[in-house]
Amino acid sequence: MIRAPYRALALAGLFVLFVAPAWAVTPTEQLKGSIDKIVPILENPALKGDSKAKERRAAIRAVASDVFDFTESARRTLGPHWERRTEGERQEFARLLGDLLERTFASRLEQYAGERIVYAGESVDGDLATVKTKIITKNGVELPVDYLVLRREDRWFVYDVLIEGVSLMANYRTQFNKIIQTSSYGDLIRKLKAKQSSL
Repeated sequence: MIRAPYRALALAGLFVLFVAPAWAVTPTEQLKGSIDKIVPILENPALKGDSKAKERRAAIRAVASDVFDFTESARRTLGPHWERRTEGERQEFARLLGDLLERTFASRLEQYAGERIVYAGESVDGDLATVKTKIITKNGVELPVDYLVLRREDRWFVYDVLIEGVSLMANYRTQFNKIIQTSSYGDLIRKLKAKQSSL
């Protein structure tokens, strides 16, 4: 079964989705702007309840698809196997991974319970950057979450999230590599499609 650590998805997914406002010039500014777009969706009474799950998740996924660089995430999760894939296979894998991330994050975001986020600085190296944050629970527990982003033109896109120093994409890479080595790339695609159907 393909899955990321529950804790990482439940907490990191809460703040990984952001839209890049035209006025933002730094990754942190974009991240701050994102919460102003995501939290109202989660708190909107008109979107609460099981009967509104479809509309609520559609709104969340619309934001997710606008901020992730799924191709870069796919390249990193496949590691050396990426170079052996055709362009068509790469596109298919990026689409399946993107769908998995979008759906999983949407389900975890629904667990939002008023946690707040503190921005702890950023580092920029050319077109790559890291935004450091801390998620503060209502009990005062701090969870460090780093966002790895890359710049394409005038926008920053998320390609990985580190929870307490552990890479989400590295976790997927370990799982995917094991499936490919013990079975085949085709089996990995079948499992991803099965996961897509189950979600």
